[in-house]
Amino acid sequence: MVTIVTRAAMPPLTRLYRDMGADVNFITLAHGTVSGQLLTLMGIDGSEKAVCHTMVTGETFDRLRPELKKRHLDMPGTGIVFLLPLSAVGGKKQLSFLLSDQEYRISEESELRNTEQELIVIIADQGYTDMIMDAARSAGAAGGTVLSAKGTGTEAALKFFGFTIAAEKEMIYIVASTENRDAIMRSIIDDAGLKTEAHAICFSLPVAAAMGLRSDG
Repeated sequence: MVTIVTRAAMPPLTRLYRDMGADVNFITLAHGTVSGQLLTLMGIDGSEKAVCHTMVTGETFDRLRPELKKRHLDMPGTGIVFLLPLSAVGGKKQLSFLLSDQEYRISEESELRNTEQELIVIIADQGYTDMIMDAARSAGAAGGTVLSAKGTGTEAALKFFGFTIAAEKEMIYIVASTENRDAIMRSIIDDAGLKTEAHAICFSLPVAAAMGLRSDG
């Protein structure tokens, strides 16, 4: 489960998650890409964000959903919560740690089909967020969340692509409708891809459930 809210709103949510049995949370700081005018219209205080990654079972999320609604996380503009399917974990002990006291059932791997939203993940050199988001918005994206990161594949990039990619990276999360996914990714590749200074690459993951989404067209 990925939660993206203002930094001030994150501590109460992580306390809620722990109270509901989801004890293990990984939090990173980020900033939004929505324009200041739009932030004002939505009543959001600035663009400083926090991103929390939490391992939850379907049953835990079902219990969390009404509590998140009480905190208005189902309303566009207050934040966003979405689920990404997990395909594998490096062992039973690791899974038990990540899930803490949550009960779970191991089932056969299945492919999600006909999901309504997808998470588009863009990895690019630092400093080109505006270029990437301009491309994404031109294809219907509403906004995104930027995380700072560090790359380790510069030698591979030099070998396969013929240039060195800067170690300082930005990861951009965009949750978009499945219908708009291909157009958004194509626009990013065309306008900010490997042939540009941004050196952006992108991929998408199916979103199993989401709350707080604005329409992306």
